[in-house]
Amino acid sequence: MRTCFLILALAVVLAPGSAGAAQDVAGDWVGTLSAPGGQLRLIVHLTRNASGALGGTLDSLDQGAMGIAITKASLTGSNLNLAIDAVHGSYDGKVNAAGDTVHGTWTQAGQLELTLQRVDPSKLDGAWAGTLDFGTTKLRIILHLATGPQGLIASLQSPDQGNAVIPASKVSLDAAGFVFEMDQVSARFAGKIDPSQTKISGTFTQSGRPVNLELTRVKDGADVRPPRPQNPQKPYPYREDEVSYTNPKANIKLAGTLTTPQGKGPFTAVLLITGSGPQDRDETIAGHKPFLVLADYLTRHGIAVLRADDRGVGQSGGQFASATTADFATDAEAGVAYLKTRPEIHAAKIGLIGHSEGGTIAPMVAARNRDVAFIVMLAGTGVTGDLIIVEQVRLIALANGATQLQAESLAARQHQITELVKSEQPLNVLKPKLRELLSDKPAAQIDTLTAELTSPWYRYFLSFDPATVLSKVTSPVLALNGEKDMQVPPALNLPAIRRVLTAAGNQHFEVVELPGLNHLFQHAKTGSPIEYGQIEETMAPEVLDLVAAWITKQ
Repeated sequence: MRTCFLILALAVVLAPGSAGAAQDVAGDWVGTLSAPGGQLRLIVHLTRNASGALGGTLDSLDQGAMGIAITKASLTGSNLNLAIDAVHGSYDGKVNAAGDTVHGTWTQAGQLELTLQRVDPSKLDGAWAGTLDFGTTKLRIILHLATGPQGLIASLQSPDQGNAVIPASKVSLDAAGFVFEMDQVSARFAGKIDPSQTKISGTFTQSGRPVNLELTRVKDGADVRPPRPQNPQKPYPYREDEVSYTNPKANIKLAGTLTTPQGKGPFTAVLLITGSGPQDRDETIAGHKPFLVLADYLTRHGIAVLRADDRGVGQSGGQFASATTADFATDAEAGVAYLKTRPEIHAAKIGLIGHSEGGTIAPMVAARNRDVAFIVMLAGTGVTGDLIIVEQVRLIALANGATQLQAESLAARQHQITELVKSEQPLNVLKPKLRELLSDKPAAQIDTLTAELTSPWYRYFLSFDPATVLSKVTSPVLALNGEKDMQVPPALNLPAIRRVLTAAGNQHFEVVELPGLNHLFQHAKTGSPIEYGQIEETMAPEVLDLVAAWITKQ
């Protein structure tokens, strides 16, 4: 289900170099891009090779994307031009007379001002990794440090929590030691730097709970990223096409990847529908790419697969933040319509596979499009969101070491919040009441949570009843849930799905709870979301087998 952080897609390749520059821009440059989804602090490291050509790397500090290769750049007189081919963007700036500032414009589906300032890097700049040991839970973290115009700036990345990136609200370095604070999550670290400047040792405190933490220098965080052995490697034994299509209801263009088996076809095809939160076409989470793995497996077994970036994510247009589940359903319908235009696809054999929120969207689409051949609900919901959120809070708290009493208290508080949001009061009335309920949290965190809880998506999710669409689905349904799923708990959702489909007279459905699997369908110890990134497996082989065999049987 949806997370409370937003990581914007940014893949950067820079433009052609020129050696005849009037000024030397080699060095480190820092700027902040005020994008619609939030602020992105960028660090550009420009260098010249032996022949004088520009190159280097770029860091996106608030995304945890470090060491992105700069392949081309140009400087003509005082004009610096960067072409961002991977995201169809560009930057055009003018270097000032002092050679320490570039004023310019970033263009990418619109224009944004971006000023770069030259800085002298600190010896601490770079990535530092460590592990927080809470007893029942271990969390790997990566601290990214860079020098800005006012000194060190920092962000903290958690590979075990979906690679969440949290900017530091304060960073200080003096004779007393090194300190960074993150008001957003009520956390603070205070430590001492080893004379060799390869280690920082200290105490990490969150919500009053101190934990020893030792950070060591690593190369861009790569040293702490676990392997993902199921990720397929090219060349693939099938065709892969980059495609785009339009959702006429929203007037936006969506971009994705279509994989088709060897041969002429026409092939059975599926559209993959992502879970909640801004997701790319691979549904990337905690370093895993579940939809890449699933698409690869299905295509190797004779099934064509279309997977797409969510609206407003990656190469897809539109705005993500203002959309609800109902809006995403129209994006899925556009994907089905596109598949019907492809000659290698059997128009009567197009189905849907949705994960999490996608498992809610699939029956929404099938209920009003009777030509959908089948649907697979991977951890899809069977009850309203308010019930799911409260149980989710209780189960995750228990898994993370809370007592039964503490977990019940947290669940009761969450129930109070959801009931307030469901009251449908005007936002000018609702927001102050929510802020009062959340008054024990830091101001920055209150602002973030209030915005999330009053978003169109959240308010829609709390009240939407999946039974209203499941009862209208006449095509075959496969509903799967992991026994250890704490985000869409099987005991709450699977019986409801079975009950509705039975009452509706659907003669072709299977509802299966799979032992030992979590929300991502990984073999897990507890099922807590914290484990996702620590597990090497992306998707259990038995799930891949089951889904492929069931589709083939249809």
